[in-house]
Amino acid sequence: MKEEKVRKAVRERYGKIAKTETCGCGCTSTSQQIGYSKNELDSVPEGADLNLGCGNPVALASLKEGETVIDLGSGGGLDSFLAAKKVGSTGKVIGVDMTAEMLERARANCKKSGYKNVEFRLGEIENLPVADNTADVIISNCVINLSTNKQRVFQEAYRVLKPKGRLMISDIVLLGNIPDKVKNNVLAYVGCIAGAEKKDEYIKEIKQAGFQQLQILDETHLPEVMFDQPDAKEIIGKMNLTKKEISEIANDVVSMKISAVKP
Repeated sequence: MKEEKVRKAVRERYGKIAKTETCGCGCTSTSQQIGYSKNELDSVPEGADLNLGCGNPVALASLKEGETVIDLGSGGGLDSFLAAKKVGSTGKVIGVDMTAEMLERARANCKKSGYKNVEFRLGEIENLPVADNTADVIISNCVINLSTNKQRVFQEAYRVLKPKGRLMISDIVLLGNIPDKVKNNVLAYVGCIAGAEKKDEYIKEIKQAGFQQLQILDETHLPEVMFDQPDAKEIIGKMNLTKKEISEIANDVVSMKISAVKP
């Protein structure tokens, strides 16, 4: 698939989600089922949680007061707002998203709730609108799988992190192969499956960017109930996936939480 075709499809799909609040990658589970507490969800602006994640990177990032955090693919702002509470008034959170509608939603949430330590910037995670050595921590939640150039994403993350800066990611990866008809389908890419990389390749690219002290903190299979969701049914219908193919895909797709450090 051509890179620009995928980028356009992702932008259109997530622009629609920002306006209609329909599910995206994370519609396999509610936010509480993937790691958010009720208190956390109650503490953020209404409309910040769009059920797009596959984990809770903020809970694993050990954020400290005064730190600067960059949220790759910040969406409606859920993780950015949670991070803002952790870093406090002396810290700062920068959310980056390439979808104008998501930025509009996140900025509106930010304004109405009076956050002073959060800002949202328009940009691609492959070309971050952030200076070198800016962040203490980078977080990302089920977004890097949507990029057609993941190596570039990790290189950019490395560039904008300070020395000793930390990377904390929740993302979708593959343990095995998925059918070519899924791998080459744009709709499946936007649904976070076709764009997912093999686990070993994903880890290799993080290391190649220069990161060290890499740790896999958690690995969770996505339930087959994900295929009962509207987006999944649309993909299945258009590609005529068999029950066997659905089961094989479910067994090969996992949500992985991974951390690493810039030396």
